[in-house]
Amino acid sequence: MRISARADYAVRAALQLAASRDDGPLKAEAIAAAQDIPHKFLESILNDMRRGGLVLSQRGGNGGYRLAKPAESISIADVIRTVDGPLVSVRGVRPPELSYTGPAESLLPLWIALRSNVREILEGVSLADVASAQLPSAVSELTHAPDAWVNP
Repeated sequence: MRISARADYAVRAALQLAASRDDGPLKAEAIAAAQDIPHKFLESILNDMRRGGLVLSQRGGNGGYRLAKPAESISIADVIRTVDGPLVSVRGVRPPELSYTGPAESLLPLWIALRSNVREILEGVSLADVASAQLPSAVSELTHAPDAWVNP
């Protein structure tokens, strides 16, 4: 699975908004500076997130962006889907829409299993979990596997 720069920036921007929830709206420039995200790119991402119902924008001198819902109710998967589309696709196609024949027939259940696991993790972690450094125990346990931090 590949997490695009767009998705990474979107999650980081959403986390910045979650962390400063009580401080009022944040300007895009402040989010960009805090997370080292190119400002113009961030503006596009924030617009997608606004259209997707994850953030609200407010104009004016005290304007900026804020989360549209509590951070506890926005999953990491919600953010990624809003800016990048489906979590798992094969050649740009969602796994259930694929078909294989012969020795490749078993690929479809493999892709479905992969999608299921990705969903379980990304839908099970909220912005609040990450912003508070309180990842669910099932996710934290995965990071303790001996090969988790090793690139094959």
